[in-house]
Amino acid sequence: MNFINKLERKFGKYGIPNLTTYIIVCFAIGYVLDLLQPAVLQYLSLEPGLILHGQIWRLFTWVLLPQGSRNILFAVIAMLFYYSIGNALERTWGTFRYTLFIFSGLLFTVLGAFLLYFITRGFIITEAGVWTIGSCFSTYYISLSIFLAFAMSYPNMQVLLYFVIPIKVKWMAYLDIAILLYDIFTYLRIGLWQMVVPIVASLLNVLIFFLLTRDLGHINPKEVKRRQDFRRAVSQGKVNARGVTKHKCAVCGRTEEDGDSLEFRFCSKCNGNYEYCQDHLFTHEHIK
Repeated sequence: MNFINKLERKFGKYGIPNLTTYIIVCFAIGYVLDLLQPAVLQYLSLEPGLILHGQIWRLFTWVLLPQGSRNILFAVIAMLFYYSIGNALERTWGTFRYTLFIFSGLLFTVLGAFLLYFITRGFIITEAGVWTIGSCFSTYYISLSIFLAFAMSYPNMQVLLYFVIPIKVKWMAYLDIAILLYDIFTYLRIGLWQMVVPIVASLLNVLIFFLLTRDLGHINPKEVKRRQDFRRAVSQGKVNARGVTKHKCAVCGRTEEDGDSLEFRFCSKCNGNYEYCQDHLFTHEHIK
């Protein structure tokens, strides 16, 4: 993941804090529109042909299209669930990495729609009728990618299925993956390969972030916390290559592990908590 690490060092400040909140707001707006003005939804879908003819807003408004149950109770439960796991991922990965994960999923979905458009000329012909490109793309697989990412980061976290059955998240993820593979196999078997494109495009970010990296432990919550604690200790001047120390000279960097006879004192004339060894306590330049 060196490429992503480089991006984070260079563009980390552009991460969007609380991105999950905006995602849930989009879900809620789409759900309300579906209940009150369902005819409006046809002007929001991801139709590459119409986008090329000037309807640029469709590049963004397709994220409002509702997906899942129209039952208000299940919709609210789904929103609360994704709000919880999305925030957990942002806290674990950091704002930039989580933002990159979400927007890469959206970008790959848009690219997949245009690829399918240029191959099929805008229509998919099936035994059930003629489908447009926009009818095949929604945020369903984007939501699924968030869940799969959460399951890979917290595989042993337990949730209550149907509010009754305790089950680990990883088993739910295995079930979702099995269903995905079955759907892909079914589409390919009946010759409807076009329907595989939305699945692969929307979940490509999962493949990039997880399956194509050789070190899955890099984004493990325990490993992330360990690195954060280490960096925090480094910033406080309390860590060297041999482990955690209590004292460190701000000039030479020596610690108590460099000699039992070394003594350390804080300088009252320096602005901040700067600690010096006995050799530099009276010879250093005061920091103002």
